[in-house]
Amino acid sequence: MSLEPELPVTDAELDARFDPVFTRIAASAVEREQQRQLAFEPVAWLREAGFGALRVPRRHGGLGASLPQLLRLLVRLGEADSNLPQILRAHFGFVEGRLAARDEASQDYWFAKVAAGELWGAAMAERTDSTGNTVSLTPTGAEDGEADFRLDGQKYYCTGTLYADWVAAVAADGDDFVSLAVPTRAPGVEVVDDWDGFGQRLTGSGTTRFSAVPVPARHVLRRFAKGELRAESYLTAFYQAVHLATLAGIARAVLADAVAFVQGRTRAFGVPGQSRPADDPLVQRVIGRLSSLAFAAQAQVTAVGHSLQGVYEAGQAGEAVEQLYTDAEIHAYQAQQIVLAQVLEASTLLFEVGGASATSSQRRFDRHWRNARTLASHNPAIYREQALGNYYLNGISPTAAWRARQAEAEQGHGAGDEASAV
Repeated sequence: MSLEPELPVTDAELDARFDPVFTRIAASAVEREQQRQLAFEPVAWLREAGFGALRVPRRHGGLGASLPQLLRLLVRLGEADSNLPQILRAHFGFVEGRLAARDEASQDYWFAKVAAGELWGAAMAERTDSTGNTVSLTPTGAEDGEADFRLDGQKYYCTGTLYADWVAAVAADGDDFVSLAVPTRAPGVEVVDDWDGFGQRLTGSGTTRFSAVPVPARHVLRRFAKGELRAESYLTAFYQAVHLATLAGIARAVLADAVAFVQGRTRAFGVPGQSRPADDPLVQRVIGRLSSLAFAAQAQVTAVGHSLQGVYEAGQAGEAVEQLYTDAEIHAYQAQQIVLAQVLEASTLLFEVGGASATSSQRRFDRHWRNARTLASHNPAIYREQALGNYYLNGISPTAAWRARQAEAEQGHGAGDEASAV
């Protein structure tokens, strides 16, 4: 199908639209953290502003933003409140999956819902004694020539689902895996706020239960053999890039908090009487370091965004080859190794500018380290570092290594969010 190219949305247009929303979110972020007040209001503000439709093409009612533009805005959102990009991570993954599939009929159906403000969460991972998928999809009969289904089982780490209209899930149907979407308010769906992590406490990353949930055939998005679970796509790199953008946002928030804290102080440790810590060369040095860490983290996110945009455009043109997917994944993993350390350093260095008063629970500066450490624990970096070494030493891509492990496992299982190109 031939379509006229769409005029790209500009950064200035996006900033004019979303800057006021980010400012509003930031103003109440500490209060939410202090009270563990779930972020329903900020999610509603973003929904009303059309944030969820950033990547939806304009012809489908969205804003048509590029991947670098999306990541830049997620950095800004992460600066305002780092819970918010993670809440929306599965949503943007769902949208990206529809874009990558290049199925116009599917896009017509689903993007109309996204453009109307509907949001997606995820139900992919499980807490069991081995990696696997115990959620089942069972045919229930035929209507108008199409089989319908029922969904049963339980998932955990269901980030964003507490706030969402839909949940994207992976289930087993006999010997196949299927990806599907069901409304969070459908009969038999129960979303539980039982996430107990010490960081990212407002992300709603708890349990979702399915009990005889009706699933129309139209809501089954993709079917694939278990051994083919990890289809080639840039979704693995994309999911990691969202985490990296969130971390870069935390680094910016650390810098902003440090500057505001220092500028408001009139005394320094070990200095008699009043003094201006802002004039202290040692404090200036800390602020300078924080500014460099924030800049470097965002620069790496930008680089990953351009890598993703390249493979996305090649895919849309039908010209993507496996090496492009590998390159995007490698770039995301390389950035991960550096960004994690940079942001964790920044979130600790923040406390060097203020002594004991910086530890006041009224300021909640500790949230930056807790949130960064929690994000860094997703898909642990040590495994990514090994994958990079294996690639450069032996020419084995992360996908090829995964396929080899899958073959060794006889009946491969595992439906983590990065393998769920829904």
